[in-house]
Amino acid sequence: MEAEQDAIPDTDPFALFDAWFAEARDSEPNDSNAMALATATPEGAPSVRMVLLKGHGADLGEGGGFVFYTNVQSRKGGEILANPQAALLFHWKSLRRQVRIEGALEEVSPAMADDYFHSRARASQIGSAASDQSRPLDDRATYLARVDEIEQAYGDGEIPRPAHWTGFRLTPRAIEFWLDREFRLHERRRFTRAADGGWASTLLYP
Repeated sequence: MEAEQDAIPDTDPFALFDAWFAEARDSEPNDSNAMALATATPEGAPSVRMVLLKGHGADLGEGGGFVFYTNVQSRKGGEILANPQAALLFHWKSLRRQVRIEGALEEVSPAMADDYFHSRARASQIGSAASDQSRPLDDRATYLARVDEIEQAYGDGEIPRPAHWTGFRLTPRAIEFWLDREFRLHERRRFTRAADGGWASTLLYP
């Protein structure tokens, strides 16, 4: 079989993620920033769900990071507070690529959470304020009634960010890039954080 040139270079993983993410924004039909977020209880029971990436970069906190927002009273919020580490997975089917990221979680600053909360559509702000995310709901009408109450209470005024709604930054200790190849001869490269804060990488068997 003819040798192929490596398509996943040994380079800065944040720069490589930026390049792949930029291509995904152009090619993915829906939510190129969607990622699976896996958390676990202190006992190791896992759970996973889709969330949206809302910030990323090598300069986003010490060690760089990937940011998402959530209700800390939700199941994932409770697991994060009890066991602040997680794994992320991006799957860009249009590009036949995946990126896996693992690391520790830290809550973003109140100012950062406020800025993002108030950048959202007003209806989304109200919906978040009205939701007891992940808790039992007797009827959808109950939730919609809460939405109406909050909308009427604040009128055209600013919706305060609920204290239980915030963001988390994952600081990566490992980032793995996966590229689909014909006949399942895929290409994988895993970057791991070195003791000096830099990155070491190796190709992996698919």
